[in-house]
Amino acid sequence: MPFSARELFARLIKCEAGGEGEAGMKAVATVIMNRVHVSGGQYLRTGGGDLRRVIEEPGEFTCLMSTVYGEVNPQTIWATPPEDIHYAVADWALAGNQLQGVDQSLWYYNPFRPVCASLFPRNGSGSLHNRVRDHCFYLPTARYWET
Repeated sequence: MPFSARELFARLIKCEAGGEGEAGMKAVATVIMNRVHVSGGQYLRTGGGDLRRVIEEPGEFTCLMSTVYGEVNPQTIWATPPEDIHYAVADWALAGNQLQGVDQSLWYYNPFRPVCASLFPRNGSGSLHNRVRDHCFYLPTARYWET
């Protein structure tokens, strides 16, 4: 049985940022909802304002990949069910809330080092905006709007 969009969102929050504390989880949830509500570019074209489509877009979230760099991915949304805090953060974001400091960021990643890259993803469509816990957050550049 497929997960509801709410449960899928809670699972993604847990998998992507479960160890980042409430602020880290809210930052990731903000990015996901920014992709749902973006007014143009790739995420409007591929997601069409639909949470499930944004989450399930192939290649966007490591937690939805069964393999990463040719290895089995042990950290997926299927590995463990969400807890109350993950549903609470999902509900917070679904109600239209955003974490201050993340603003209109469309990407995040954990560089596993103290320094964030100035551009992300590789095509340069996002520029570094902020860091929340272990994740770096990126605002769309003019290049994004051409995607």
